[in-house]
Amino acid sequence: MSALTHWLSELSGPVVYVVVAALVFAEDAFFFGFVLPGETAVIVGGVLARQGVVDLVWLSAAVVLAAIAGDGVGYEIGRRLGPRFAGGHRQTTQVEKARDLVRRRGPAAVFFGRFIAFVRSFVPAMAGVSEMRYRRFLLYNALGALLWGVGNAVLGYVAGAAYERAEGLVGRTLALVVAVLVVVALVVWRVRRHRERNS
Repeated sequence: MSALTHWLSELSGPVVYVVVAALVFAEDAFFFGFVLPGETAVIVGGVLARQGVVDLVWLSAAVVLAAIAGDGVGYEIGRRLGPRFAGGHRQTTQVEKARDLVRRRGPAAVFFGRFIAFVRSFVPAMAGVSEMRYRRFLLYNALGALLWGVGNAVLGYVAGAAYERAEGLVGRTLALVVAVLVVVALVVWRVRRHRERNS
């Protein structure tokens, strides 16, 4: 993640918005999450917002819109390809999880699937395969994208703030460790909360 942060920090503000939004869109529309989860890009974007490279509000808006649009494309791919899409990915564990989630939970799967790494890449397509009404899909998709996008951008911003405070006190090396620990602790907390909800 540090390499991505360094690379993005060298870009101009408008380009950072485009790159982060493009990664989020690609993850949702073209199942790109196996290469780089969009979540990581958003958190890095939040760190850069704390550093003043981009604006947190505009970053959040770009991420939310990209997530909604990307899911819309994924839904359309699933709707048009139907069973051929699911059959072509039958051996993929993430596809099976997404398919089962949509089958059991319906619209709620669209909302909660947004918060599960890798699975979120396939939930929109599975909603399309199952012929969920688009208006219902769009509602839950938009709500999930809003909470996920803003939440991860703020998470990165908070991690960046922790980094700055620690850097002023004990130096750059220890600050980096603190920032990493904050991010890891928040991610672990979110994963545990999600598992508790599903148990």
